[in-house]
Amino acid sequence: MRISKTSKIYIAGHRGMVGSACWRALEQAGYSNLTGKSSKSLDLKNQQDVYDYIGNEQPNVIIDAAAKVGGILANDSFPYEFLMENMQIQNNLISSAHELNIQKFIFLGSSCIYPKLAPQPLKEEYLLTNSLETTNEWYAIAKISGVKLCQAIRRQFGKDFVSLMPTNLYGYNDNFDLKSSHVLPSMIRKFHEAKENDHSPVTLWGSGTPMREFLFVDDLAQAVIYALENTLSEHLYNVGSGKDITIKELAETIQKAVGHQGEIIWDSSKPDGTPRKLMDVSKMKAMGWTYSTELDKGIKKTYKWFLENQHNLKEVIYKNKL
Repeated sequence: MRISKTSKIYIAGHRGMVGSACWRALEQAGYSNLTGKSSKSLDLKNQQDVYDYIGNEQPNVIIDAAAKVGGILANDSFPYEFLMENMQIQNNLISSAHELNIQKFIFLGSSCIYPKLAPQPLKEEYLLTNSLETTNEWYAIAKISGVKLCQAIRRQFGKDFVSLMPTNLYGYNDNFDLKSSHVLPSMIRKFHEAKENDHSPVTLWGSGTPMREFLFVDDLAQAVIYALENTLSEHLYNVGSGKDITIKELAETIQKAVGHQGEIIWDSSKPDGTPRKLMDVSKMKAMGWTYSTELDKGIKKTYKWFLENQHNLKEVIYKNKL
């Protein structure tokens, strides 16, 4: 199927970090027919509402960037919500797209779909070969079901449904709420607030030894455009930088970018999570896509955005306070 700059593209979750990055990138690339609905206007957990909206809009492409997300604490505290709500959101979008004959569907997931102790770097074929990390298995199982659903539609009906699995993302419009955010934005806020508080010490979870890979969200958006403009030969692709660093190195990089000069204290009584999580991105690279933003530059861009948007930062508050 040929996509043109006037093709109608529906971005589910267009106000989130990933969805807004996709919207920006598509606009910059000259796509002029983008559509989205806020969660207040369209509840993606409501099957009939989703079906009716997609039926009325009749987009050529759907990009699924909608999800209930959070860090270790949020995932571990609200397993039901993370499993049920993510399955509802993606199943409603995928089934509606299939039943209404939408030409192309791009499903965005997470590297947490892979087994906790899978060989490194993580290859796409390692999916479902071993046990998941227990602290975020609820979110992971939901995303795995989405990947398999898109694969089933591709296999049974020959439709262009593809899944992109990004590594740990960060960037503009990230969630900086200390109770529910991921590690990188949480560190930015902690170091910033400590700097403002006379460079007071910063306490971080774990030992600092786990290794993580990070990707600037605008780079993921470029991968989405690549998947949009090309027919990818397989159903599942990893998207990342192919490089990882220790959490300790990450903390020191963020500390330097923020300008915090105090002490870092590691609370080893808190969980580390998966020991290492590096993506094998050779399949996307072979198709013609690679990342472009180095981590130190991406962190500086993100911190600048944080400073400019402190007054209206998105705080995620769950029904039961953590």
